[in-house]
Amino acid sequence: MILVDRDILEQLETGQIVIQPFDREALGTNSYDVHLAPLLRVYDVKSVAGVSCYLDVRQQPETKDIVVPDGGVVLYPGELYLASTIEYTESHAHVPILNGKSSLGRLGLSIHVTAGTGDVGFCNHWTLEMTVIKPLKVYAGMPIGQILWFAASSRPLVPYGLKRDAKYAVADSAPGASRMYKNFKEDL
Repeated sequence: MILVDRDILEQLETGQIVIQPFDREALGTNSYDVHLAPLLRVYDVKSVAGVSCYLDVRQQPETKDIVVPDGGVVLYPGELYLASTIEYTESHAHVPILNGKSSLGRLGLSIHVTAGTGDVGFCNHWTLEMTVIKPLKVYAGMPIGQILWFAASSRPLVPYGLKRDAKYAVADSAPGASRMYKNFKEDL
């Protein structure tokens, strides 16, 4: 069962859902619009002898930051832009799902590659994995996606934030780079 506006407001009142900052105008019929934070992060893949190197899932990736100026920034095809939402959210009894806005999808912007589903117990800003089909200018503060909440069938045994292996549980407003390397106990 998906929550509608009335349900979302009730869950905000009880603290089962938290959205900070909350703007009533961003509440849709069955979703809440989240907005683009002013910092983008890209992977810093070096070149050796003119040949582009690669990312290695066993290694902590290097990144560089791009501050989105007031006049916006152009995103280009072939690059993965990590971004985050201005909004900090918590979901204590529901499964949050982040989707892109259809108006942006129609311009060729995708806001996540695979990570659109949150967990019960997720408490953080959302990291976006943005790609574009054509060059596209975006602006800090613009609506970038929408969160929907599905009722969980029951309480989980271990909410996300209490899992020992929860790599993204520490709240951070900056976009989080991949921490896949933490899945490897030792280097080969």
